Amino acid sequence: MHVGIIGCGNISETYFNCQNIYNNFTVISCADLDIDIAKKSAEKFNVKAQSVEDLLSNSDIDLIINLTVPSAHKEVIINSLKAGKHCFSEKPLAMNFDEGKEIYELSKQKNLYIGCAPDTFLGAAGQKARQLLENDEIGEVVLGTFNIMSHGMEDWHPNPDFFFKPGAGPVFDLGVYYLTQLINLIGPIKSISSISGTATPERIITSQPRSGEKIKVETPTTLMGTLEFYNNAKIQFFCSWDVWKHKHSEIELYGLGGSMIIPDPNFFSGNILVSKKEKDWQVVNNDKMLLGNPNTLDNNNTEVANYRGIGLSDMIDSIQNSRTPRCNIDLSLHVLEVMEGILIGAENKKIYNLKSTCNQPKILLEEDIKKILFI
Repeated sequence: MHVGIIGCGNISETYFNCQNIYNNFTVISCADLDIDIAKKSAEKFNVKAQSVEDLLSNSDIDLIINLTVPSAHKEVIINSLKAGKHCFSEKPLAMNFDEGKEIYELSKQKNLYIGCAPDTFLGAAGQKARQLLENDEIGEVVLGTFNIMSHGMEDWHPNPDFFFKPGAGPVFDLGVYYLTQLINLIGPIKSISSISGTATPERIITSQPRSGEKIKVETPTTLMGTLEFYNNAKIQFFCSWDVWKHKHSEIELYGLGGSMIIPDPNFFSGNILVSKKEKDWQVVNNDKMLLGNPNTLDNNNTEVANYRGIGLSDMIDSIQNSRTPRCNIDLSLHVLEVMEGILIGAENKKIYNLKSTCNQPKILLEEDIKKILFI
C-alpha cells in the first residue's frame, strides 16, 4: 500500500524506517506545515515532498500517517477521511472524547479504517503476558497496580512547556501506553474513581537552552485512583510528575492463583516475572520472540527491541483482508475516554462511568507477524 506522512518531526524517522521492517507498505510522499522540513525528510528518505493539501489529494496515496502535534490530530484525520484515505495516527486519537466520536462517526460513514498508536502492546512483552494470562498461569485477575512516577521533563527536554498544558500531563502523555496494555491484557474499563493534584503552579526549566525560564502548569501533575474493568478487576494507578525517586513496578497483576509483573509498556520487550501463589518469582524472557529480538541501540548504546509500526502494518493487512485491526478505532476511542474520564472524575469528585467500550484486541501470534515482517 502507498502511504504518505503528514508531520515530519522527530517521530517521523521511525515511520520512514519501519517500511524496512514491514513488507506491506511504502512511503511515497511527505508533508509538513514547514515545507523546508518536509523537503529535508523527502531528500533523506528519497520520497516526494508536497504541501498538506497536495498530499491529501494525491490519488496514488491510499493511507495517511498522521504525525502532527496532538492538537492537530482531529483535523488531519478528518481531512484524510474526506479525501477518501485511511489514516493511522500517533497518540492520542484526539484532544477529547467528543472529537474522537466525530472521527469515529465519519470513519464509519466513509467505510474507511482509522488506527492509532500506541502499538507497543503488540510487542513481545505484551503478547507473552497475554499468552500467560490466557493459559491461566496466575488464575483470574482480580487486582493490580500501575505506576508512572518521575519529576517531569523540565530537567532534560529542551522545550518542556507542552507536557504541562491541557492534552498532556502524565496520563495523556504516558498513561496511554499503560491503559492500552491493560485493555490488551484484561479487557475494557467500566468505571473510574480518581483524584488529582499539582505540587507547584510553576516549573523552572533546568535543561538547555532555556535554563531558568518558568513554565505555568495548566494540567494536573499527579493523578491517582482506581479503574474497574468489565471483568470486575480493580487496578489502582499512581501517575505523577511530582516524584523524584520510587521503587514501584510499572504494572503488577494479582490473580487468584498468583501474581505477574509486566515491564514498561512504552517498550516492546523486557522480562516478565511470574509467581504462582506463595512460590518464588520466575523470570519469563521474551527476547527470542519476533517482536522482542533486539534490533537497534538506545541512547545508552544498549541493544533494545523497537518495532514501532507494527500497528500500522497490521492495519494495512486488516484492510487487505477485511478484518478488524488490533490498533482499531474502538480501542483508541475507549482509551481516549478513559484518559479524559480520569481528569473529569478527579475534577468533579465523582465516579466516572464509561460510555464507550471495545473488544479486547485479538492476540498477535508469531505466524501472523511472519506474514508482514521482512525476515
